[in-house]
Amino acid sequence: MLHTVTLNPALDKTATVGGFAIDAVNRITELREDAGGKGINVSKVCAKLGTASLAHMLLAGQTGKKIEQAIQAMGIEARAFEVAGETRTNLKIVDPRNHTNTDVNEPGPQVSATELAAFAKHLTDGVSQGDVVVLAGSLPKGASEDAYALLVQSLRSLGAKVFLDADGEPLRRALKARPYLIKPNDHELAGLVGHELKNVGEIVDAAKELVGSGIERVVVSMGGEGALFVTAERVLFAHAPKVKVGSTVGAGDSVVAALAHAEGLGMPLEEAARLAVATGSANVMCSGTQAAELEAVQGLIDQVTIEELA
Repeated sequence: MLHTVTLNPALDKTATVGGFAIDAVNRITELREDAGGKGINVSKVCAKLGTASLAHMLLAGQTGKKIEQAIQAMGIEARAFEVAGETRTNLKIVDPRNHTNTDVNEPGPQVSATELAAFAKHLTDGVSQGDVVVLAGSLPKGASEDAYALLVQSLRSLGAKVFLDADGEPLRRALKARPYLIKPNDHELAGLVGHELKNVGEIVDAAKELVGSGIERVVVSMGGEGALFVTAERVLFAHAPKVKVGSTVGAGDSVVAALAHAEGLGMPLEEAARLAVATGSANVMCSGTQAAELEAVQGLIDQVTIEELA
């Protein structure tokens, strides 16, 4: 079973504004709404790839109900845990004229330690040995920076494989609990190891350092270039095809989704890497945080080139 966890979900509004300018009146030409948050995005992409998931979320207020209904309408099983307040709304401004994407994100509701503890029990009660659990995104206000570390520890004790896609101090603290897979970008990886990474070789060395600490797989996203996949035995650079960019929001979530899908099918590393980068590229071509159709992903798989670095 695949579980996704979104502790700070959002209703994503994607606005298209040609020639977006600061300190000026900007007019929206297109607007779409999507249920968002990194774990939710993973569930959406997995559904397109053919893997069912249970989407566990902290939801609040009318916006939370709207998100839950939207997820259910997509055929995804929502496991909503209600908290006080109102789930946030995030604004994504896409400027096709200047080729920019600007995020304006609300902080979300305040969540108490009692609510987080109850959510953790709600989650772990439904997890069994061999399940894959994706923890993804920012923490809500009120959450301890140890929140992910504690969840990873609990889930690993149940025999689950934990994929963690987070950043900053919550990610750093969670490393000690040894998640199965992490997906930092190159800048986040530099922060984890405490020094600048000037080239691919240094990025690989930093990823190997984390693998040596007990993490099975480190996947380093490299934007439009593709991604590095590092294990104790192999290092692969999956080079991304060149595609027309619709929105970069959720591209990294698509990579995580494909890796979770591949894990469930027992795909070898090279096949999983090719699928992950193709899925990320296909989703870059979409508007907002909608998930690309399977046909789009399949059309890009053969365009992903794999380079063995070690």
